[in-house]
Amino acid sequence: MEKSHENEQPVKAFGWAARDTSGVLSPFNFSRRVTGEKDVQFKVMYCGICHSDLHQLKNEWSNSIYPMVPGHEVVGVVTEVGSKVDKFKIGDKVGVGCLVGSCRKCENCDNDLENYCPDQIMTYNGIYSDGTTTYGGYSDIMVTDEHYVVHWPENLPMEAAPLLCAGITTYSPLKYFGLDKPGMHIGVVGLGGLGHMAVKFAKAFGTKVTVISTSLSKKDEAIERLGADSFLVSRDPDQMQAAAGSLDGIIDTVSAIHPLLPLINLLKTHGKLVMVGAPEKPLELPVFPLLFGRKLVAGSAIGGIKETQEMVDFAAKHNITPDVEVVPMDYVNTALERLLKSDVKYRFVLDIGNTLNKC
Repeated sequence: MEKSHENEQPVKAFGWAARDTSGVLSPFNFSRRVTGEKDVQFKVMYCGICHSDLHQLKNEWSNSIYPMVPGHEVVGVVTEVGSKVDKFKIGDKVGVGCLVGSCRKCENCDNDLENYCPDQIMTYNGIYSDGTTTYGGYSDIMVTDEHYVVHWPENLPMEAAPLLCAGITTYSPLKYFGLDKPGMHIGVVGLGGLGHMAVKFAKAFGTKVTVISTSLSKKDEAIERLGADSFLVSRDPDQMQAAAGSLDGIIDTVSAIHPLLPLINLLKTHGKLVMVGAPEKPLELPVFPLLFGRKLVAGSAIGGIKETQEMVDFAAKHNITPDVEVVPMDYVNTALERLLKSDVKYRFVLDIGNTLNKC
């Protein structure tokens, strides 16, 4: 018998997959591996829809493998553990983010930076160590090496799943670049899935937060709803001039092409502009404003597993959750269309546990 997605592995699984660059998802029968001695199998309850799912579904990064089951903000309940698993037991709430594998022997892996391992294995649209394609959280079950699984705190709602990508992507640079000290003044560019999490974490660290946006329409939301201290319209030269040299650091979450010079001018001497958005074309970087102020432009991507656990524990302690719109599985294509138009506050989460029905 020829191997199909349904019988490639021994354990039957079901989810929604895209078959081609149209990115349209439909029900999909496939299979997962048997729970190995260091594996955790869990029933998926909630899965966030990340902006990167859109790019990958439509092959905009030119590396898509079809059929594709997306989803890397996954929260569920453990149903089976391997014989050598010591961190988890059946019934535990768990989360899996963007990674399900890495080499475990390079310098990055040794330093809990699996997210920078050259051989990292992505949760979906990756190739696992046994040569099979990885399938993500838009599915009923997952089987993951326990090393890449985090404990989900009891008092954190499971629909806060976007913490596993949007959360860690903003928490990690705030911590690493020392932008987490009370009294500092932090700017956040863009107020979407990443931006609203950056505001919440920066406020929880005790910093003063300014949201920087092209549109005044988000001002009330930023200040009233998310607790930002001030708001800057980046297209208003007077406002930007008045704020010049006022920020210790900026988290830039924008994935569209945009000018960096106005942002660099907002930084104090030794200020840091950290990019976490991913524009598809190179941005222009003027060097003189960096020299005159010893300023830094940096990048940051998600976080290691240890730091991801630290982040969800911090979120639970400080009651930080993403603002989400929970939707049923069969709404997924509409949700993706709305996400493309930025018509969501601020993250869609699929209620997989209650609405994923086998067809």
